[in-house]
Amino acid sequence: EKLEGPLCQTSGTGRCCLVPWGWRRVIGLLVAAVLLSAITVWVLQQVSVGWPQPTLPPKCLLVPESHRFDCYPERRVVVTQELCESRGCCFIESPPPAGGKRGVPWCFYPPDFPSYTLESLNQTALGMVGLLVRREKAYYPRDIEMLRLDVEFETDTRLHIKITDAANPRYEVPLEVPRAMKKAENPIYSLDFSWDPFGVLLRRRATGMVLLNTTVAPLIFADQFLQISTSLPSKFLYGLGEHRGPLLHSMDWNTLTLWARDVSPMESFNLYGAHPFYLLMEEGGDAHGVFLLNSNAMEVALQPAPGLTWRTIGGVLDFYIFLGPDPNMVIQQYQQVIGFPAMPPFWALGFHLCRWGYGSTGGPDSQKFASLPSLVEDLHKHGQHYVMILDPGISSTNPNGSYWPFDEGLRRGLFLNTTQGQTLIGQVWPGFTAFADFSNPDTHQWWLENLQRFHAHVPFDGLWIDMNEPSNFLDGSEEGCPPGELDSPPYTPAVLGDSLSAKTVCASAKQKASVHYNLHNLYGLMEAKATASALMQIHGKRPFVISRSTFPSQGRYSGHWLGDNQSQWKDMYYSIPGLLSFSLFGIPLVGADICGFSGSTSEELCTRWMQLGAFYPFARNHNTQNEKAQDPTVFSPAARTAMKDVLLTRYSLLPFLYTLFHRAHLQGDTVARPLFFEFPQDVTTLGLDRQFLWGRSLLVTPVLDPGVDSVTGYVPRGTWYDFYTVRSTAALGWGRMVPGSSMNSSGEMVKMSAPLDHLNLHIREGAILPTQKPGTTSEATRRNPLCLIVALSSSTSAWGDLFWDDGESLDTFEQGSYSYVVFNVTQVGCSGEGRGVPHIFGVQEPPSKVLLNGQEKPFSYLDNQVQLHLRVPCPGESPSLGVSIPPLLGFSLQWL
Repeated sequence: EKLEGPLCQTSGTGRCCLVPWGWRRVIGLLVAAVLLSAITVWVLQQVSVGWPQPTLPPKCLLVPESHRFDCYPERRVVVTQELCESRGCCFIESPPPAGGKRGVPWCFYPPDFPSYTLESLNQTALGMVGLLVRREKAYYPRDIEMLRLDVEFETDTRLHIKITDAANPRYEVPLEVPRAMKKAENPIYSLDFSWDPFGVLLRRRATGMVLLNTTVAPLIFADQFLQISTSLPSKFLYGLGEHRGPLLHSMDWNTLTLWARDVSPMESFNLYGAHPFYLLMEEGGDAHGVFLLNSNAMEVALQPAPGLTWRTIGGVLDFYIFLGPDPNMVIQQYQQVIGFPAMPPFWALGFHLCRWGYGSTGGPDSQKFASLPSLVEDLHKHGQHYVMILDPGISSTNPNGSYWPFDEGLRRGLFLNTTQGQTLIGQVWPGFTAFADFSNPDTHQWWLENLQRFHAHVPFDGLWIDMNEPSNFLDGSEEGCPPGELDSPPYTPAVLGDSLSAKTVCASAKQKASVHYNLHNLYGLMEAKATASALMQIHGKRPFVISRSTFPSQGRYSGHWLGDNQSQWKDMYYSIPGLLSFSLFGIPLVGADICGFSGSTSEELCTRWMQLGAFYPFARNHNTQNEKAQDPTVFSPAARTAMKDVLLTRYSLLPFLYTLFHRAHLQGDTVARPLFFEFPQDVTTLGLDRQFLWGRSLLVTPVLDPGVDSVTGYVPRGTWYDFYTVRSTAALGWGRMVPGSSMNSSGEMVKMSAPLDHLNLHIREGAILPTQKPGTTSEATRRNPLCLIVALSSSTSAWGDLFWDDGESLDTFEQGSYSYVVFNVTQVGCSGEGRGVPHIFGVQEPPSKVLLNGQEKPFSYLDNQVQLHLRVPCPGESPSLGVSIPPLLGFSLQWL
């Protein structure tokens, strides 16, 4: 079936109808009326200020400032009227914004700027295929005149739209994605097309909300410049990493660049990773997400309309749209495409401590690290683990035949090459270096052999892969970069350094899969994949990998830390939107360097940061060389106690945290979670990024400012229970822990007491948290009894779960080698499977009796706390306190 016409409206079923020409005439009359009104207003304005020379075309005056899509986005260029009009665009000067930021574009597209026409549209088994034709050249070289449009209705909540060259193959990201086997039967979206100019209009069926409208600016598809714009239904947009800034992006003429770069985190610049995915909250609490599967240098321009423009300099336009409808479901649907994150080993959720500049292993050896093997052996004896840092730059300066990694890599041809076929040499920490080509499968085997050789001497447990943007102390190589349109493309996005080769390798460098121009943003992902595979083969267990550079699907192979931050209060704040953004990107194992990497911390800052960092999914204190130490032992007794207490709190919650990671691995749930994920209809939560949740039920409200003993945080509607109020190191998280008061919130900002030794934690009503008596290591903690904390809802109900396995074996869930326990509380009691001490918050009146498996047991009730504390000990505790519950047997608990 061939469908042709001026405007085609297409539903999720692929049916198509034409808009009557009568409506087109009505639309034309309305546009003419608006145009005349705009001209009248403009004329009256000019009479008061004097006429400009030359006069402006009326069509340009029709475009409101907020809807002006940039026709001349080049940086470092003074855009004149002559330059602008040479592109066929409108030119209107606007006052520049303060601070040197970009504002309203002076050069913008007129409504009639030539674009593509949808020449034909045919039905396919999964959707539609169409042909797009451009009859007038745009202004970048090598316009592609005919494009292929593929539309696949993959699921009821996922739409796939791909635009590429109709005649010639182009580079596409080598990422494994699911293939739909049949067309969606009941999509919750509808899809319309504009034929001339071509455009896509995507709507949510339930509300009629237009989610995408690409008719707002022309589609441009040249060999090295691809651009498509859309209007947005709201200003609440998140994602598009990696950048430093608030969780909620500003729509005030904000351009976000995606090009992996080694630079200490700073606002307004491209950082270590590239994630072309955004989540947008719609009016009413619905959410959708958009993923552009493209790995080339890219920028995304946001504007107040609200609107968004994707610009990339290679590849294809390959979009996945996720319809949710709630934000949790959007992220799950995104990960169904890019892959769910790996399950980390249990020990990786413990506290990590490291620094640059230890200098030696501390022994009397003449060689600084000759005793490293014995140090690692000692760590293992104490139930601790050793994670080694590793860079991809391989030293090239050793005498021939003396350094196996370089000699063997060179012999096998496994390094990046110049355009002349010679090994590209850059400079990193070892001096002059070659760079491993992880796009070559043979490199993975060589990488494994290198790691096996070193592991035979130093039995490391995990790897921390750094400098893998890849970083280079030179721009390009020791010989620079050759002339040409790979290293100097017709358009360069707004990258730090104004060059694709700034502090990395030449874009023209040759790799096995393609040129580095296409693969640069994938370098960290490909290294992580090789590293995780090697560790699995070496240990036969789950790998632990932390990577600095990341790309979509990274969570399948590694976690991430947020890079070289500074010991400043603002850096501590920025870590929260950083870790929440990576939760959206499907990389839940994420954290920042606690207490800051660069500079010297203060005792107050480090104490507050240890409190916050204890609730990073990946918790590590790390700092640079030549600065004073910042591990907990160097501070005052009071600070040490506060730090130890909060770490023990984390360790008591490891069963809860581990279960959250299981849910992330199984179905793409987030671990650290923005508040609006749980309260999407509460507009106050949409801009909150100074607090976060673990899962759906534990609210973390840290102190982020110096010199204060209180913190103001938002408490969403409902009942929330203070996690603890009595601080006792010996009993923290266990036994004598006294639950705190409850708070019935209508959704309000609350001032909370926060002395230096206290972190505010609140449990959401209706939650059951599995906990464990904390030890000083994760291994010791795992051997301790489990407990439950029950926070009853107003309807006297609660729910929780626990995933438990050996903490390290591969694919335990897939092989059935695990226990999964669900806990439920109903109005007459609670039932479930488990063991330990239930702490039940929210029992409104003192019960007359408590029954365990039908037998009456002693209990206590704290009437001033509106909660019940049952002294039912875990195995190993004194039997005089109550009756032990055998592990993993069903039990029923009732209070009457």
